[in-house]
Amino acid sequence: MTLWTRVAGAAVLLLAATGCTVETPGSAGPEESAAGAGAGAGTGAGGAALTAVDGLTVKGRAPKTGYDRDKFGSPWADTDTNGCDTRDDVLKRDLKEVKFSDGDCEVSSGKLDPDPYTDKDVTFVRGGRSEVDIDHLVALSDAWQKGAQKWDASKRIALANDPLNLLAVDAGRNRSKGDGDTATWLPPHKAYRCTYVARQVAVKKKYELWVTAAERDAMKRVLSGCPGQKLPSGGTSTQAPERFHAD
Repeated sequence: MTLWTRVAGAAVLLLAATGCTVETPGSAGPEESAAGAGAGAGTGAGGAALTAVDGLTVKGRAPKTGYDRDKFGSPWADTDTNGCDTRDDVLKRDLKEVKFSDGDCEVSSGKLDPDPYTDKDVTFVRGGRSEVDIDHLVALSDAWQKGAQKWDASKRIALANDPLNLLAVDAGRNRSKGDGDTATWLPPHKAYRCTYVARQVAVKKKYELWVTAAERDAMKRVLSGCPGQKLPSGGTSTQAPERFHAD
């Protein structure tokens, strides 16, 4: 065995123990994987996600009093004015084998290949009981209790329709999550957790939402296992166009 072989072998063992990945020239890195591709606009840009956690304000959770989905506007408003509603925009971005009902807006079918939360293939067919939901990574109820109740309607509508905060996922897992934050819910697919938490950090930073102490600690615990995880960026403006209104 050559010296190089022994050194390379030791390096692989060290990386495996820390949960890092070894990339060979020309291979897809973690941000280019199938799970990462569904992560949305701007994945891989910005600073380290772990560092960004320390910049989030830490406060206690406010009461849920007054929360209503309508406070965030009508579901799936076309806030980016591209002629398609937000739900179809996210389905087009995250699904494979996409087919349309008419034109290139209304998605009639497609496949999550794989679903980022379960690492299993999930089929979407419009109509009836859907196996695919669009998840707000930072749940609207959670946002309400951590700053959004004091916003104007324009900012709440923007959050509800920002593709940075939206992801097509397995419907059952989305519903089991409810309005959980990082401290209370994580995807069962462990390999996606770093990307998932980084997206939540990015959204909370962008919209200046606070986190609880338990939430901050959970974010740091996950991201400490992937210190090179980048902070996603992009999405739409934090203010929706004036023509959109909320109750």
